[in-house]
Amino acid sequence: MGWWQLNADTLARSRFVISPLAETFACLKLLHAGEGAHPGEQAWLRAHLPAYRAWLAADPVTALLVRAGLGREWIADFLTPAPRDGEAFAEEVARVRSVAPAAARAHLRTSLAGPLPAELDRDDLTERAAGLLERVWEETVRPYWGRRRRVLEADVVARTAQVSRGGWVSALDSLRPGRTRWLGENRLQINLHEYPPREISGAELLFVPVTAQRHGWVSWDDGERYAVIYPCAGVLADVTDRTVPASLGALLGAARAGVLVLLDSPLSTSHLTAVTGQGLGSVGRHLKVLRDAGLVERRRAGRSVLYTRTAAGDVLVEAGQGGRRSVTTGGPRPGKGDGGP
Repeated sequence: MGWWQLNADTLARSRFVISPLAETFACLKLLHAGEGAHPGEQAWLRAHLPAYRAWLAADPVTALLVRAGLGREWIADFLTPAPRDGEAFAEEVARVRSVAPAAARAHLRTSLAGPLPAELDRDDLTERAAGLLERVWEETVRPYWGRRRRVLEADVVARTAQVSRGGWVSALDSLRPGRTRWLGENRLQINLHEYPPREISGAELLFVPVTAQRHGWVSWDDGERYAVIYPCAGVLADVTDRTVPASLGALLGAARAGVLVLLDSPLSTSHLTAVTGQGLGSVGRHLKVLRDAGLVERRRAGRSVLYTRTAAGDVLVEAGQGGRRSVTTGGPRPGKGDGGP
């Protein structure tokens, strides 16, 4: 397994940040794989995969660059510069473009674990990579960025709350279960590959969510900045199956019904605000009405207050979706404990 050695101060100073380039690269990986993890990703692929494949068919060199750069066990480093907090996409992709040609070819040899194909022995690889990332951003990510950013912000809120409730160990173990975990003795496991450990004490450590559910990686600027990119919480990543039924919207109002539909897993008012785009006051009013109607309940988890649907709320949502379910009211539902997202 691969792991980083870090001291307590480095972990204490670490932060969760959002990166447009990381989201774009995750989408590039999703397009390359061609297979979605849930209905939302599958619908997105149906919309964008044909055009992506047409781009690469028209540009065989860039197609080969993608295959080489997304290695089986290692991603070419120049494709994934470590994010910087608050950096815009244009600034991030400029760092991809600025990598020296010789360094880019060396990174590709590492990702290939072998010699570089003759077709890639050229000096325009970083320009081609940056151009492809810009196209993926403009045509497949930017149109949805407002919504995706709110989802990613909600994940950051959830992870930060988890750190407050259970400490860094619980938060790290849940980033990429089975891959990322705290090993003790100042060691953070970052993947399952047998790579030499890295000493990162004193460097900046960042955790960066992306919406693609099967794609995560690590990146770094040696000795200065290290980042773990991880899939955001599934309840936030895919809301395509949480479309508000027309009948439920007519009964409760579309905004309030949207809050009720999202609460099949515990969320705080901050999570709901980030995901729905509604104001904090509006979300609070909707939650009060839903609680008064017995459709939502709240429970405290550490410093957070989490809301979830009651059995009656489940029945109402499923009736609006055309489902049928027999529920005995009066007690908590199995599996809906006080845990976080």
